Parts: sequence; structure tokens; C-alpha cells
Amino acid sequence: MQQKLPQQAGDDTLVAMPPVVVPVKLRQLGFDGAHLDRLDCLAEEVPVALVYNGISHAVMMASPAHLEDFARGFSLSEGIIEKAGEIRDVEILPHAKGIELKIDLAPESFWRLKERRRTIAGRTGCGLCGLDSLEAVARDLPKIDGQQKISLHAIERALQALPAAQVFNQQAHALHAAAYADAAGTLLLVREDVGRHNALDKLVGAAGRAGIDPASGFCVITSRCSVEMVQKTVIAGFPILVSVSAPTQMAAKVADEAGLTLLALAREDSALIVTHPQRIATSGEHDK
Repeated sequence: MQQKLPQQAGDDTLVAMPPVVVPVKLRQLGFDGAHLDRLDCLAEEVPVALVYNGISHAVMMASPAHLEDFARGFSLSEGIIEKAGEIRDVEILPHAKGIELKIDLAPESFWRLKERRRTIAGRTGCGLCGLDSLEAVARDLPKIDGQQKISLHAIERALQALPAAQVFNQQAHALHAAAYADAAGTLLLVREDVGRHNALDKLVGAAGRAGIDPASGFCVITSRCSVEMVQKTVIAGFPILVSVSAPTQMAAKVADEAGLTLLALAREDSALIVTHPQRIATSGEHDK
């Protein structure tokens, strides 16, 4: 991964990376008419363009941190690559108007991406476009077979540790988090972003770069559990997803069909088991 700093003039001027959290002066108003001037923090949100072998594919609004992880995780969870080694390099180019991620794909991966873009480009101005788009939502997902059990104690430990690990959110109170915990509930990776999908993509990319086997632990997210979050979790290979919020019905259905163990409304003292409870040890069994 390379990161370039200022070097040229014009519209493509390269600048320093923006901060993730920005200090600002704000006025707190009381409903009784009182006010208090205070120094606060706001989360930065910038356009991040993902460019594959010179072709712009998507622009996401994201937090400017762990962007190589984001590039790699997004590529995997969106089906652009099938394994981490298909990305040969990621170059991070911060511009005045946003950040460009130049991703160097292996030839076979780039061919798949071009075929995918060609197919999508052809679906315009016809009565089947809506059908094609709806069918695209129901992605073909791998089946999760791992049966390793995780104790409730491990899940409790991870949930208790997560707030302190959200270093950016502690300052700005506006970022989602996605975390990987091992079988004992120890948090090994935490990624934050203003976008919930981005946070999970960053976690997926970070796990791949670290050589972590997702099946050896579980994933925790602080955001709403939509179907896309379930799909990304399954594609990454996490057998268990713990969400602090409730899932949608479609998310629960997809999780059940894919064999994903889904826990929702997770708190430090309880969680709702939604699908595939066989991976959760509920009989007081603790980590070994």
C-alpha cells in the first residue's frame, strides 16, 4: 500500500489525508434559555472512489481511516475478488475533493469486473430491469458449515470491551463499529466508519491482511442488521454475527438459509438468538 502527499498543482492536487475527527466550537442551548460554548468533535465524511486498474467503479462516503482495509474488504464482500491475493496493490491518493483508492487487480479478477460492468450497463430501458435488479439482491452465498461453539460468556466479554475500543466514536459519537472477537471473546480487530457497511468492509479487509480465519471467532456490529450486513458477513466467512440492533425479516431469512448464527439486540446481559443456535453454548459453559 502506498500513500501520496502533496506534489502537483491543478484540479488533481494531492493533499494530506484528512483527520477522522475534527474539533469544532459549538454552542449548547438549554431549553431554559441558557447556553454554553464548548469545544466538541465531529466525524469527517469524505468521498472515497474505488478505481480498479484505472476504471472507476464506485464512490462511497466514508471515514478517512484504514482505507486499504476498506479497499480489500469491499472488493471481497462485493464479489469483485474471491481471495485476498487477487489484489496486487492499493494506492491511496488524497485529493482536495476526496480520496482515490487505486486498486491493482490480477487479470482474471479484472476480467470478471469488466464482464459484470458490461452486463449491468446493458440493463437499461427495458421491462426486465426491475426484475434483474431484484434478482441481484438475492446473491448466491456460500453455506457456513463450521460448528465451533461460542459461549455466552465470550459474547458478553466482547460486548463489554467494544465501547472502549471505539476510539473515534468516543470523540464524535457518530461512527459505527465492526469487530472480530476470538473464541474467548477477546477483541482482536475493531474498525470504525460513519457508514455501517464501510465499517464491516474494513473489518473484512483487516482480517484478510492479518491472516485471521474468520471461522475461529465471531463478528460484532454496532449498527442496524440489514440483509447487506448479513451477506457481507457470510461472504467473509464469519459463522456468527452479533448485532446490537434488531435484524430485518429479510436479514434473518438470508442468515437462516446461509447457515449463519445471528444474535440480535445484544446487550451486556442478554441477546436474542435469531438463527442457528447450535453454535451458542447456553448451559453455563465457559471458554476453555
